[in-house]
Amino acid sequence: MNCDEFESLLHALIDGELDAGHAREVEAHAAGCSACADKLASFRAMHEAMQAAALKEAAPAHLRSRVEASLTAPASRAGAVHSFFRSSRRGFFGGFALGSALSAAVAASLVLAVMRDNQQQAIADEIVSAHIRSLQAGHLMDVETSDQHTVKPWFNGKVDVAPPVVDLTAEGFTLLGGRLDYIDGEPVAAVVYQRRKHLINLFVAQRLGASHAGALSETIQGYNVRHWSQDGLDFWATSDLAGDELNEFVQKIQAALRSS
Repeated sequence: MNCDEFESLLHALIDGELDAGHAREVEAHAAGCSACADKLASFRAMHEAMQAAALKEAAPAHLRSRVEASLTAPASRAGAVHSFFRSSRRGFFGGFALGSALSAAVAASLVLAVMRDNQQQAIADEIVSAHIRSLQAGHLMDVETSDQHTVKPWFNGKVDVAPPVVDLTAEGFTLLGGRLDYIDGEPVAAVVYQRRKHLINLFVAQRLGASHAGALSETIQGYNVRHWSQDGLDFWATSDLAGDELNEFVQKIQAALRSS
């Protein structure tokens, strides 16, 4: 492992995102390189300081008093409310039951939406970690060829789907090959492209995590991530390529699949 590879994995190590094998490689490099050892120690110290810092602040007492005061109903209102309960108790409780059911339904929908978002974010983080691991020497490709007719059948029997392999070499995105990878514990196909000196990993699976959560476009640890679903498949593209160029890559993949 060289210093560039160490730096690309440094934050993943500190955040506990590396498996035991890769973590040992990073630690071993730091043990033999004083500059990288100093960098690792500095980031670890900052990480520990942030975790130990008291970043929560209690609300002042006067704010609590104001909130409690606003919740206290005036006597006249209390009398009116009492009269309302006495005269229309049946209608009230009927409406209350309906309102409770609607509130429960809305709450359940919100919980499901949050769970989907959290799951999609977790998958996105794993996608970036897999991309970072692939940048290490010998981890990028299992089959190295620019021939799409060689790459596609190589995945037969290794993943549940036959991933589409599009050759975009003539359009500035060179097909380099592919490999078998694992995301969320599931085997996925990773098709590798290159744009100038920037590598692009295109992960393809039948259903990966929160595939129903919709498209995603964000930046994680300096890497751009794009997610979409098409033709019953999940696609995740990630690279340190500029966002507009990665969007162009995605658009060309989508167009090629529509015309195939």
